Amino acid sequence: MLAIDGGNSKTDLALIGLDGTVLAALRGPGASHEDYGIEGAMRRLGEMIRPTADRAGLAGTGLVARHLSACLAGADLPEEEAALTLALETAGWTETAVAMNDTFAVLRGGADESWGVAVTCGAGINCVAVAPSGETARYLAHGALTGDWGGGIGLSQEVMWHAMRGWDGRGPATALGDAVAAHFGLASVRDVAVAAHQGVIGEDSLIKLTGVLFAVASGGDAVARSLVDHQAREICVMAVAAMRRLGMATAGVPVVLGGGVLESREPLLLDALYRELATMAPGAVPRVLDVPPVAGAALLGLDHAGAAADAARRLRDHYRPA
Repeated sequence: MLAIDGGNSKTDLALIGLDGTVLAALRGPGASHEDYGIEGAMRRLGEMIRPTADRAGLAGTGLVARHLSACLAGADLPEEEAALTLALETAGWTETAVAMNDTFAVLRGGADESWGVAVTCGAGINCVAVAPSGETARYLAHGALTGDWGGGIGLSQEVMWHAMRGWDGRGPATALGDAVAAHFGLASVRDVAVAAHQGVIGEDSLIKLTGVLFAVASGGDAVARSLVDHQAREICVMAVAAMRRLGMATAGVPVVLGGGVLESREPLLLDALYRELATMAPGAVPRVLDVPPVAGAALLGLDHAGAAADAARRLRDHYRPA
């Protein structure tokens, strides 16, 4: 079985035996259909699948596995998942294939069963809920356009917004401005804004301001703390609203927290999140993802194949030490 976790900047692949043994793994560059189109994405995936098969001793040009389980960033609509599934099926790498949004890998990676809620807070923010019946509730996750708040990109924009207003007097005083300037080695946050405007500082650099935010918030800055609390509330609101749409009672529901912002395990964020969740969804069980998302994609593949329970345990044991 072939598992793929496809992000925008990187792709993780793993060939998995039906007993849960990891036969080969590879990390490659991004292969998003949003960046390269479906045809281009399949070409880039093919350039990674063959080397992965070679590592497992499966040289040749034929099938590399029976089933392909692909969890892909940007597969936000059912029609996108269907088009990607068809492309994977016709590529000739496996007998069968299923493509779905990458939040499903987070959910399966962190939940003991195939149901629950997952919130991914990385560069962006997204959420999926799956009821025990298999019914799902999802979000479009297209940023502010679709009602989303936060994630690394959103938080970095908020940091700059508040830092600039604190610097020029339109907003309350905050230590964020000096911290942002120091992070980039510039004299003031205004210089940071100018450098970003001129393209000297890009989005990949600005997104790292989440670390600055948490550091300033830990020092007691009220503005920074308010942003951390806001992010915690948004994560909980997404999870609870998805549960409500499915009519799920909250007690005992696993809420898996994935993505770089959450997997950093920042105490201020997690503490605020746990408090909010206990109020909004009594009895829900939050847990931070402790295996890479490709393991979740692999577990979905094992579910599809009807693998025994010890296969899932063996797979988790392989990834958890890392």
